[in-house]
Amino acid sequence: MRLTRLLCLTLAMMSVIACGSSSSTSPSGNNTLTIMLKDSPFSDAKALLVTFSIVSAHLSGGDFIAVPFSGGATTRTCDLKRLTGAQDVLGTGPLTAGHYTQIRLAVSAATIYFESPSSSATPCATTIAPPSGRSAPVTIPSGQIDLNREFDVTKTAATTITLDFDGDQSVKETGNGTFLMVPVITVVSVQ
Repeated sequence: MRLTRLLCLTLAMMSVIACGSSSSTSPSGNNTLTIMLKDSPFSDAKALLVTFSIVSAHLSGGDFIAVPFSGGATTRTCDLKRLTGAQDVLGTGPLTAGHYTQIRLAVSAATIYFESPSSSATPCATTIAPPSGRSAPVTIPSGQIDLNREFDVTKTAATTITLDFDGDQSVKETGNGTFLMVPVITVVSVQ
């Protein structure tokens, strides 16, 4: 009887210790993801403002996890024309360590400007004042882009992914001054 109690106590302690020392999947340490954006923009434009409403990454065997926009904003607008030969941060923040299979971007609005460039201090910001002159809204049929690229986020290092938005391939004039965007974005690097 005493041996049975000792065995039960030992098993109970082992399960408490095992539960207490399980590896954590919550963000901690240096396990951050930064998503950078650069562009080869639509050549007929002086500015192409694209507003992103969600950036997320798909954890293998799990759900999509939001990557916060830079500065904690709820949206991020980028002038893709200003990203020619440059890059800017789209989203950055702690992310659960693990293996990821996709990046998802949701685009909520886009406008093309033909006469004046934007005067924003940076290519991407919480908001960018629209340039003056002739412009046209750009219709985005799906509003969402899934990039199938596997990558790992570790507990000991930061991960940076650079995306290239191809404006010439993404934006098409459909007639009568209307434009359509079917985003063509490639993953340039994962570091």
